[in-house]
Amino acid sequence: MAKMEVKTSLLDNMIGVGDMVLLEPLNEETFINNLKKRFDHNEIYTYIGSVVISVNPYRSLPIYSPEKVEDYRNRNFYELSPHIFALSDEAYRSLRDQDKDQCILITGESGAGKTEASKLVMSYVAAVCGKGAEVNQVKEQLLQSNPVLEAFGNAKTVRNDNSSRFGKYMDIEFDFKGDPLGGVISNYLLEKSRVVKQPRGERNFHVFYQLLSGASEELLNKLTLERDFSRYNYLSLDSAKVNGVDDAANFRTVRNAMQIVGFMDHEAESVLEVVAAVLKLGNIEFKPESRVNGLDESKIKDKNELKEICELTGIDQSVLERAFSFRTVEAKQEKVSTTLNVAQAYYARDALAKNLYSRLFSWLVNRINESIKAQTKVRKKVMGVLDIYGFEIFEDNSFEQFIINYCNEKLQQIFIELTLKEEQEEYIREGIEWTHIDYFNNAIICDLIENNTNGILAMLDEECLRPGTVTDETFLEKLNQVCATHQHFESRMSKSSRFLNDTSLPHSCFRIQHYAGKVLYQVEGFVDKNNDLLYRDLSQAMWKASHTLIKSLFPEGNPAKINLKRPPTAGSQFKASVATLMKNLQTKNPNYIRCIKPNDKKAAHIFNEALVCHQIRYLGLLENVRVRRAGYAFRQAYEPCLERYKMLCKQTWPHWKGPARAGVEVLFNELEIPMEEYSFGRSKIFIRNPRTLFKLEDLRKQRLEDLATLIQKIYRGWKCRTHFLLMRKSQIVIAAWYRRYAQQKRYQQIKSSALVIQSYIRGWKARKILRELKHQKRCEEAATTIAAYWHGTQARRELKRLKEEARRKHAVAVIWAYWLGLKVRREYRKFFRANAGKKIYEFTLQRIVQKYFLEMKNKMPSLSPIDKNWPSRPYLFLDSTHKELKRIFHLWRCKKYRDQFTDQQKLIYEEKLEASELFKDKKALYPSSVGQPFQGAYLEINKNPKYKKLKDAIEEKIIIAEVVNKINRANGKSTSRIFLLTNNNLLLADQKSGQIKSEVPLVDVTKVSMSSQNDGFFAIHLKEGSEAASKGDFLFSSDHLIEMATKLYRTTLSQTKQKLSIEISDEFLVQFRQDKVCVKFIQGNQKNGSVPTCKRKNNRLLEVAVP
Repeated sequence: MAKMEVKTSLLDNMIGVGDMVLLEPLNEETFINNLKKRFDHNEIYTYIGSVVISVNPYRSLPIYSPEKVEDYRNRNFYELSPHIFALSDEAYRSLRDQDKDQCILITGESGAGKTEASKLVMSYVAAVCGKGAEVNQVKEQLLQSNPVLEAFGNAKTVRNDNSSRFGKYMDIEFDFKGDPLGGVISNYLLEKSRVVKQPRGERNFHVFYQLLSGASEELLNKLTLERDFSRYNYLSLDSAKVNGVDDAANFRTVRNAMQIVGFMDHEAESVLEVVAAVLKLGNIEFKPESRVNGLDESKIKDKNELKEICELTGIDQSVLERAFSFRTVEAKQEKVSTTLNVAQAYYARDALAKNLYSRLFSWLVNRINESIKAQTKVRKKVMGVLDIYGFEIFEDNSFEQFIINYCNEKLQQIFIELTLKEEQEEYIREGIEWTHIDYFNNAIICDLIENNTNGILAMLDEECLRPGTVTDETFLEKLNQVCATHQHFESRMSKSSRFLNDTSLPHSCFRIQHYAGKVLYQVEGFVDKNNDLLYRDLSQAMWKASHTLIKSLFPEGNPAKINLKRPPTAGSQFKASVATLMKNLQTKNPNYIRCIKPNDKKAAHIFNEALVCHQIRYLGLLENVRVRRAGYAFRQAYEPCLERYKMLCKQTWPHWKGPARAGVEVLFNELEIPMEEYSFGRSKIFIRNPRTLFKLEDLRKQRLEDLATLIQKIYRGWKCRTHFLLMRKSQIVIAAWYRRYAQQKRYQQIKSSALVIQSYIRGWKARKILRELKHQKRCEEAATTIAAYWHGTQARRELKRLKEEARRKHAVAVIWAYWLGLKVRREYRKFFRANAGKKIYEFTLQRIVQKYFLEMKNKMPSLSPIDKNWPSRPYLFLDSTHKELKRIFHLWRCKKYRDQFTDQQKLIYEEKLEASELFKDKKALYPSSVGQPFQGAYLEINKNPKYKKLKDAIEEKIIIAEVVNKINRANGKSTSRIFLLTNNNLLLADQKSGQIKSEVPLVDVTKVSMSSQNDGFFAIHLKEGSEAASKGDFLFSSDHLIEMATKLYRTTLSQTKQKLSIEISDEFLVQFRQDKVCVKFIQGNQKNGSVPTCKRKNNRLLEVAVP
């Protein structure tokens, strides 16, 4: 029976409000309280329509297990409680089933959990898409790209131990089935200034600490590095160690991830060499030195670090040293070389370190893209995942924060546009009248920053390109002139500023009113960071490196491709990248995850309302809810709506047989809900006010309680009646059994009484018959006794008469015998004297023979066949008789000895006799085998579980089971094999696994060859042309050669009726595949004692040395 599917909803067992659109009343306080209530109950996800709000719990929660993945797989978005898996599943199914490209935008400030959210999205998609070796490899490469990018692009900040210091956008490409084909990663604005300087309480990028902590001593020596962090000026020491972070283990994870993604070993080594070079650049220090002309120049204090850098990168030391001391400026056909003072030298060093690291990071992204890009050129579906820095407001906000906040302004703009567009499209699709929604459009802020003529970025670029003295102060003056009247721009000198006399606004700052709030920017460093200038001398020095990777990172250093055109500024590059990103996002269906950080302590169970309020404001979440609620707060398909609320109307309960929309109309009319509170779309019901939905939920809750009471009543009645019927049935069964028992007992009593009466009657009758029989017997015995006495008297009289008659006859016979004897003696006396000598001789001879036999009887030897004792002959004439008796006696006692044997013993002696006939006086090994019994089954295959598989494969009776050494045809070395002889076949099996290697029918065995010496080598020759002879004859060595050859001879004779030829010679030929090899036995001294050794001399000779 199939398991019944349980219908669920977002509204079931809801803690607080799962969808902020339903929050009533809607204000900042209720919004925060709802988030806090859900956060305290471990509900970290909340919806705003289709947008997911994620509050970082700062601990592991059991809500990402494989079971949870299955729960949210192929489920409606609002069917279960809010979860990031619900949004991931909705996006994946829309991409797979509706052929719509998707993008998932993850925003929030540092430490809010954006990176973890992107990992969860990718892991969910990897779990629910297809399987297979190729697909799994693509999924593994996509997932393993994260550790590599995190190591090189993430760092510890005061807000987050694993803060992404770059923006990442990944397009995951799928085929028509929804299986991943590959991906493309885009990176935005790596915070390369962190390479040379980190704020207090923060670290450099992870990879520096991982390399020094996790690399082996051998690798560190190769890179000329030391584990001590304090040795390197670019590494901050106050936060070098992070609690709960194992840099050594993470380094091993990164190396493994690089292998999985597809980095070759030499590529990984080159990357680490560049990282080591960046570390060592920070240790180069300069000292001032005055020249004769009065100009200041700089010199390197300690050239050991420079030497190690040059050895790592393959750069000529003098070239790099000059690049740090001089700057060459080219203008048309002129070249001007100027010296660098100490400050300029340090600037050049740091610029090289930042450029080297940022270009390495871009190379890593491109290299990962080469590995994970789709290999096929079929049409692809795309899901984009954007993990980018959130809005940043620090105490000191510089160029990086300005660029980051500009990107977030663009994202907010596209978020509002796409959200309104999605709302409008759904209303049009459902046939609902669209009403215009008023909202704050931040396009005016974006224009303030990105306008090509009057925008801040355009003026910054113009200032950087302007000849003459250019400083941050001149840039601020230009801003004050151009942007003074803009309502979202403020500075101390702007004409429209409300803070003209406010001394809290410094001279070197300007303020922008962003959608998320006002941000005060320090203008110091804007020009330098936007220029991102790297002296051409350093680029050319890097290009001259013999290090392949470093050379490829600086193509502009090639003298043959000198370009005097100024490179684009950092601001213009980022502006172009953001424009490309926005264009890409507008072609896809958006899905939003808004990440919120609950506290600054990175601790669990702490919810800082002020901090959360600040994030809600700059993320525009309340405005998002208002946009969503400007039309209809809640919408639901007709079928689940009717299924959820049908119990509120008698006409729809328990089953509605018509269309679902008609059922919903009947339901709402029955409940008398005002018409202005809802509208009917083509496939959904739209509810305007959350109060209406909560009213429905309250009515449903009350109705469910009534239905539960009704079900309880019916159940209790059914249970009581079932119990009564069971008791009644039990009473009937018990009564029936009791009546049966009573009748059985009464019957037994009657039967017992009847048996007693019967026994008494039978006894009386038996005694009566016994008396009659005894009387009759006494009468018969008396008659018999009288008759017996009478017969005895008669017999004795007859016996007496017969004796008397016999005496008379005997006397006559005696007299007659005496008379005849007398007559004969009288006649005999006449001839006695003539034959007396012969008679005496015969009599004497007869007596001698009689005596001989009587003496032999007492002198007979034992019955043992091997006892050779025999009595000596007493007379010469008995010599032939004496020998014949000895032969007859030996045959007789041998027969008596043989009669004692069992059939098995007879077989053994027959085999021993056969061995004697075959090998006696022919094989030197034979005498040592005589005393050894032939056992045959030396391995006990039937008892050893190791050979169970081999035993099952052989159905015939096993005659021999022995381990032999099979001689290799190529080199004469031996390999252990199990030698098996059955009634019809000869088999060879592997000793370890028991697998059968060869099987030879006995009809294909033609001859066995061996030497005459004291060795165990023998060859089995096979019939030419047979299947078994494809690889040639076999050459073995065994400790039981005589037994194996004898049993093979007897078995072959029994099966084929032909005698097997056994050749005994010190030289014989063996067929090895197509070649015939001569096996020759010689006498020799062995290194390993008395064991014969076999050695291949050439292609035609195999030599066996026998001791």
